[in-house]
Amino acid sequence: MGHSFSESERAAVYRAIHERRDMRHFASSPVDAATLSRLIDAAHHAPSVGYMQPWRILRITDPALRETLHAEVERERLKTADALGKRRDEFMRLKVEGMRQCAEILVVGLMDGREGHVFGRRTLPEMDLASVACAIQNMWLAARAEGLGLGWVSIFDPDAVREILRMPAGAKPVAILCLGHVEQFYDAPMLEIEGWAERKPLRDCVFENYWPA
Repeated sequence: MGHSFSESERAAVYRAIHERRDMRHFASSPVDAATLSRLIDAAHHAPSVGYMQPWRILRITDPALRETLHAEVERERLKTADALGKRRDEFMRLKVEGMRQCAEILVVGLMDGREGHVFGRRTLPEMDLASVACAIQNMWLAARAEGLGLGWVSIFDPDAVREILRMPAGAKPVAILCLGHVEQFYDAPMLEIEGWAERKPLRDCVFENYWPA
């Protein structure tokens, strides 16, 4: 009791959650250093299983390196299209990244040496990945509150990106994040607008006591 935010503060939190979008269209104007620092700090304050804090964040400032990463994403985009069979052409019409337009590219990865963390991972070792996802979501919501767009690119070969970024053995890239100013936020998730998929009804995802028959 007495620990809730004010009504306007609560509304702002829920607004950020509901208006967050996976952005693909960006303006080229830079993100100021103080704002970028706040977003990275938001990610670093995410919950993590066993307090292991397994996220590692690489800011890509080298234009040539950005192009190399873009080329890797493009290679995987074509492979993904081929793997989709009948939906290949539909997929190829989708804009799946904004790496050449966005102001900042951040690569978020899992640290090496994770096998040494047992707390919370003995039977669920993938909880390190869940922790990294929490860090990304923190940054995503903070970016929306700052009026910035963020897009999560996952179409890449982790081994290729690991080699490109000289990550140590055992580390794993999880996300290429495109961050920057946008002309406007999508009214709904882009894949919903494009007819690729739609949000499932809540009743199909929430149950009581037992898994439905």
